[in-house]
Amino acid sequence: MIWKTAGASEYLAITGWGITDIRLAKKSWVFPGQRYTRLDMSPVNYTFEVQGMSAEKLPFVLPAVFTIGPRVDDMDSLLLYATLMSNHDKRSKHVEELVQGVIEGETRVLAASMTMEQIFKGTKEFKKEVFEKVQLELNQFGLLIYNANVKQLVDVPGHEYFSYLGQKTQMEAANQAKIDVAEAKKKGEIGAKERQGLTSQNAAKIDAETKIITTQRLGDAQKEEINVKTSVELYKNQKEAELVKSKAELATKNAGWSQASQLAEVESAKAVAIREAELQTEVEKKKALNQTEKLRAELLSKAAVEYETKVQEANWDLYKKQKAAEAVLYEAQKAAEAQKVSADANFYARQQAAESELYAKKKEAEGITALAQAEGFYLNTLLKQLGGNYIELRDYMMVNKNMYQDIARINAQAVNGMQPKISVWSNGKGGEDGENGAMKDVAGVYSMLPPLLKTVHEQTGMLPPAWLATLSDVTHESN
Repeated sequence: MIWKTAGASEYLAITGWGITDIRLAKKSWVFPGQRYTRLDMSPVNYTFEVQGMSAEKLPFVLPAVFTIGPRVDDMDSLLLYATLMSNHDKRSKHVEELVQGVIEGETRVLAASMTMEQIFKGTKEFKKEVFEKVQLELNQFGLLIYNANVKQLVDVPGHEYFSYLGQKTQMEAANQAKIDVAEAKKKGEIGAKERQGLTSQNAAKIDAETKIITTQRLGDAQKEEINVKTSVELYKNQKEAELVKSKAELATKNAGWSQASQLAEVESAKAVAIREAELQTEVEKKKALNQTEKLRAELLSKAAVEYETKVQEANWDLYKKQKAAEAVLYEAQKAAEAQKVSADANFYARQQAAESELYAKKKEAEGITALAQAEGFYLNTLLKQLGGNYIELRDYMMVNKNMYQDIARINAQAVNGMQPKISVWSNGKGGEDGENGAMKDVAGVYSMLPPLLKTVHEQTGMLPPAWLATLSDVTHESN
C-alpha cells in the first residue's frame, strides 16, 4: 500500500482491484492489485499548416496555432480523457496526429462551402466556425481548445492567388491615382475657363444694368415732379371736404350723445330689476338642491341596505350550489376510482390467464422440440449403425413405419373396380416363309395398330384421326 500525491497540474488515474472502471484523485492510497498513472492537465500548443480548398477549387494554406488541453472543469470529460488518452504523451506523435486530423478535416469541410473571397474577408467568422466545429469533435476525447490563432492565408506553390490579388490591388490603386490626377487637372482647367466666362458675363451685365438704372432714374424724377403738383391740388380739395364733413359729424355726435344718455338711464333701471330677479332665482335653486340632496341621501341609504341584503342572499345560494356540486364531484370521483380498481383487477386476471396460456404453449413447444431432437439422435444413431448408407436407412424406416403395406393398399384401392380388356390379335401367318423378310418389322408394327387403337377407344372413348386409321365396328355403331 503506497500513498501517492499528484502535482498542482496533475491528476492520479487509478485502476485495478476494488475500482469498477477508473478513479481520478489528487491524492490517494494505492493498494496492491491497483495501478496508477499521472495525467498532466497543462495545455499544449499545436502548430499546423492546414491545406484546404475553397468552393472555386482554389487551394490555400492556413497556418494555425491551437492551445489544447484536458477539460479540467468537467469530471466526465476528465474521465473520458483518462480513458482514451492516458497511455499517450500529449506531445507524442499519436496525439499530434489525432488533433491535426480533427482540425484539418473540419477546416477543409468548412472551406469547401465558402468562396476564397468569403474566407479572406471573413477571417474572424471563419476562425469562429473552425473553432466551434473542432471543439465539437474534441469533446469526444475530453479535450478543450483554450486558444486558437488563425494566421493569414498563404498561397500554395503553383497557385499564387493571393499574390495575384495583391498585384491586382496595387494596379487598381495606381490606376485610381492616375484617374484622380486627371480628374483634378480636368476640374482645374474647366474651373479656370468658367471663371473667365463668368467675369466677362458679369461685366456686360453690370454695364447694361447701369444704363437701365440711369434711364429709370430720369423717368422717376419727371414722374415725381408731376406727382408733387397733383398732390398739392388734391390736398387742398381734401382739406375743404374734411372741414365740411367734420361740421356734419359734430352735429350727428351731439344728437347721439343725448340719445345715449337717455338710454343709459333706462338700461340702468332695467338692469337693477333683472339682477333682483336673478338673485331670487338663485335662492330658489339652492332650496331645491337642498331638498334634492336630502331625498337622495334617504334613497341611497335604503338602496344600500337592499343591496347588502341581496348580496348576502346571493352568496348563500352560491354557497349551497357549490357544496352540492362538490358532493356530486366527490361521488363521481369515487365511482371513477371504483371503476379503475375493477378494470385493474380484470386486466390483472386477463394478464395472468394470458401468461398461463403462454406458459402452456411454451412447454408444448419445448416438448415438440425435445421429441424432434430425440428422433434426430435416433436417426443419426441408425445411420451410423448402417455405415452411413441412406438407402438402407430409408428402407428400414419405410418397413418400420409400414409404408410398403400402405403403398400396396393405396395401389389396390386405385385399381379396384377397373375392368381392363385384353385383346390378342394375330395376322394368321407364322414363320419367316410367309412374308418378305425385309418388310417383316414394318408389318409387325402395322399389325399392332388395330388392337391398340381399339383398346384405347374402349378404355377412354377417343378415336384415332381419320388420316391414320378407321375402326369399322365403331364407325358402324356410331352410324
